[in-house]
Amino acid sequence: MTTKFPSLAGLDLLASAVLVLDAQGCIRYANPAAENLLESSLKVMQNQRLTDMFLNGVELQDIFTQAAAHLFDDKRQDLVLERMGRDPLQVHMMVSALDDPQMPVLIELRENVQQLKLDREERLMDQSQANKELIRNLAHEIKNPLGGIRGAAQLLELELPERQLNPLREYTQVIIKEADRLQTLVDRLLAPHRRPHIVGDVNIHEVFERVRSLIMAEFPNGLTIKRDYDLSVPEFRGDKEQLIQAVLNIAHNAAQALAKRIEAGDAVLTFQTRVARQVTLVKVRYRLALDLHIVDNGPGIPPEIQNRIFYPLVSGRDGGSGLGLTLAQTFIQQHMGVIECESRPGCTDFRILIPLP
Repeated sequence: MTTKFPSLAGLDLLASAVLVLDAQGCIRYANPAAENLLESSLKVMQNQRLTDMFLNGVELQDIFTQAAAHLFDDKRQDLVLERMGRDPLQVHMMVSALDDPQMPVLIELRENVQQLKLDREERLMDQSQANKELIRNLAHEIKNPLGGIRGAAQLLELELPERQLNPLREYTQVIIKEADRLQTLVDRLLAPHRRPHIVGDVNIHEVFERVRSLIMAEFPNGLTIKRDYDLSVPEFRGDKEQLIQAVLNIAHNAAQALAKRIEAGDAVLTFQTRVARQVTLVKVRYRLALDLHIVDNGPGIPPEIQNRIFYPLVSGRDGGSGLGLTLAQTFIQQHMGVIECESRPGCTDFRILIPLP
């Protein structure tokens, strides 16, 4: 299209999505960024009315009509563009009226990253609250009959005839041991809700160094832990033991995911500390926040569970309890912070943000 409209060639280089519409509201030009954002090629979009591409096209029609009539030179607003069979697009839209009567309207779209981030954090908080209620209710429902099952198995063992004690005792012990295992699981589920929040001065590098020593003791060979610390990070008020447990749960999961690379001797785990400025966490603006990263070069989190990794009992590893990340998220949220995760093969980055006073 840029050969047909050489004056638009420079728009191909822009990172933001640009569309140019004719007098009927049909797309005449779309730059590569627009093709990428709208997940459609210019060949498919060309001569298609922009308002027909979205379920809520009426909103766009009003804006286009005003721009084509030169009721404004340019206009900006945030919009959610609803699409059939695809996730909605949250965008910041800039509409400009052009002097060309054949192509009177230019639209620039930028994905609203900040809004997406806020929505994701809000979902995490809602999910975490639902998880807490589910865990508490489920744990109490399991715990009460467990004691009865274990007690009945012990009484049954005492009532076994002497000659049948040894062959049948094996079965009663299975019941007792499995009841104990479930009791341990329930205790772990309830642990964050029972333990008091003990606040004191915390040096985050002491937290990371403690976790580093624990991980290196368990994985002494084949794993390198790199430290990328900002020593200017200030101390803050928090629960040191909870923070150690949260970082340890994430780092331990990462080390276990690195099993094949540890065997090959090229596993790398990176601890990074920074201070972020002007951070919004769950709709609250903070001047400063701890910006912590735990990064590994493992195979990445399976795509099918990436959106559910903080759910209880969801694990991407055989034999995993699926509680480590749930507890980590709970502990960080008790510090008014959040945990985010980005993962692809070769790089999984867990980011912890905690507001600073």
